[in-house]
Amino acid sequence: MNTLNFSTNVIRLRHQKKITQEQLAEFIGVTKASVSKWENKQSMPDILILPVLAAFFDVTIDELLGYEPQLSREQIQKIYRDLAADFAERPFEDVMTHTQELIKKYYSCYPFLFQMCVLRLNHFMLAEDQDRQAEILASVSDLCGRIIADCRDIGLSNDAVILKASADMQLGKTREVIETLEEMLSPLRLSNQSDSLLIQAYRIAGQTEKADSFTQIGMFTNLLSLIGGATQHLAIHGGDLAVCEETMSRADQVLEAYRLESLHPNAAALLHLQGAIAYAMHGKKKEAVGRLTRYASCAARLSDREPKLTGDRYFNAVEPWFDQLDLGSSAPRDKKVILESALQALSHPAFAVLQDDAGYLGIRASLAERSRT
Repeated sequence: MNTLNFSTNVIRLRHQKKITQEQLAEFIGVTKASVSKWENKQSMPDILILPVLAAFFDVTIDELLGYEPQLSREQIQKIYRDLAADFAERPFEDVMTHTQELIKKYYSCYPFLFQMCVLRLNHFMLAEDQDRQAEILASVSDLCGRIIADCRDIGLSNDAVILKASADMQLGKTREVIETLEEMLSPLRLSNQSDSLLIQAYRIAGQTEKADSFTQIGMFTNLLSLIGGATQHLAIHGGDLAVCEETMSRADQVLEAYRLESLHPNAAALLHLQGAIAYAMHGKKKEAVGRLTRYASCAARLSDREPKLTGDRYFNAVEPWFDQLDLGSSAPRDKKVILESALQALSHPAFAVLQDDAGYLGIRASLAERSRT
């Protein structure tokens, strides 16, 4: 039973409450010697005492004992995929209730909790009203906070920091996001400039395949960052049409050169959507519809095949990296949900100028038809 870490947990919880062994013994109704033996791994309490101890420390019995049910990566992937499919077919609140039951069941499995945060962040917009959406986002932020505070996996904790910031951004907590990420993501930090060192080390060690694979995934992710940055640049400079057109021109060349509309249609779609918004804001209807056509085409690519990250003839060593992602290479949302979200994006206020445009109406009709099939 010592492997359950009961003794360590009692000591930790008692110190958190700032009480002595005598005070704990008095509350539970045992002797100080009994508490001392628990903490020194010399004995375990009677099973009937466990609920009293758990209630006193405001933890579950599993947490008190240190029992941490862990799911495998494959199990987490399956649960996520099943729930993502449920969001596309079942009532939203029914699925949310099920996710909460699973969270309670595996509350100490931090990789699973993280993916439940990802799941909720990818589907909160399906809730019926903004208050409920905000409630879900707050639950994501809180659950990420638990991972950050208690998980011993530094990498997972850092990922939870980013995910929490994403939820907080949706909640309008911009100051908190800036305070959290400004220093962590500074491009001046050496940790953000270390890729080439690892690649050089692989080469010198004669691990050419690893060097090639790491180089490819580095180029691929940096390309996605470039397109994501261009999308944000369009949003920042939406009022300056010249800057927007120059940004779109340069980004288009990257998309074409590296075939990103095929390799990562989601990133390309976001760029085209933001470009359409910029054109619509300036009354450039024809150009806005052109961008929306490309946006819809990217959405169609996601629905024509099983959405997943893949490589191509040039990026021929990236797929093993994608398979190592927590969710594998599959998309984080069901195809139907992706299409419905794409259709919803066409309701952006900037597109009010296009309400009578035949091209715009055709794009809406096409996406609506795809989402029904």
